[in-house]
Amino acid sequence: MEKTDIELNAVVTVGLDLAKHVFQVHAVDAAGRVVMSRALRRKDVLAFFERLPSCLIGMEACGSAHHWARELARFGHDVRLMPPAYVKAYVRRQKNDASDAAAICEAVTRPSMRFVPVRSVENQAALMHHKVRELLVAQRTQLLNALRSHLAEIGIIAAQGPNNARALAVLIMESNDMIPAIVRPALLPVVRRLNELDHEIGQSDQAILALARADDTARRLMSVPGIGPVTASALAASIQDISAFSGPREFAAFLGLTPRQSSSGGKERLGRVSKMGNRYLRKLLVVGAHAVLFHRKR
Repeated sequence: MEKTDIELNAVVTVGLDLAKHVFQVHAVDAAGRVVMSRALRRKDVLAFFERLPSCLIGMEACGSAHHWARELARFGHDVRLMPPAYVKAYVRRQKNDASDAAAICEAVTRPSMRFVPVRSVENQAALMHHKVRELLVAQRTQLLNALRSHLAEIGIIAAQGPNNARALAVLIMESNDMIPAIVRPALLPVVRRLNELDHEIGQSDQAILALARADDTARRLMSVPGIGPVTASALAASIQDISAFSGPREFAAFLGLTPRQSSSGGKERLGRVSKMGNRYLRKLLVVGAHAVLFHRKR
């Protein structure tokens, strides 16, 4: 048996620092002794872990982490993802790929570590619909603001709100006398792109609605006041196992909706909400809650 094979057989825990091209591996044995610390080219990663006996593999939950977790789990490994912020505490001295991999290897064995569930391709596809929709909505908002500011330069203003900004687009399309003829050709591309974005956002909404109706969890969530197809679909795709939370307060902490705590000497100090969780889910739920409160007041 070659020395390399003996080393591989001794591996119990691996910290894998992900990258685009060169990955870093830090492996230890049952006693915590370092067995190897080496770099791997992207094309060699799967072959390396296929040779490795079943072991615990830790990775930061960053870009492409879910893909690699699924790939490595096929070889019988126990793959666990961790929030990068939680791993940071284990980095010693200088930050580089080798020290990051060593920190991941140590963090994955901690009993108090919180892990991120590995998402399926279906879950990732559902969340991609949401991310693309959010991108399109942001582009539409940017164009509406641009239209508002450009027309303000020639004395045409509109009240706050997207509907009032859209009225400006109508003026441009209708060749209204308020808008000089020399200005209209410059702004027509903006109006055309707005119309295209409206169509694309509508298609995204239909796709998300179909996903929500096809998912049992999302359908149940839509029965809750303030939760529509977008929020329900995002929740169902992001949180695959609600039993991972001990109760509603822990779920609120996951969303970053609990107060930031700075207590010492027996004196409790609570600040504003931490905002340390999933920004997109937090936004959807807060907007939905505000809508419910608004309608109740009416």
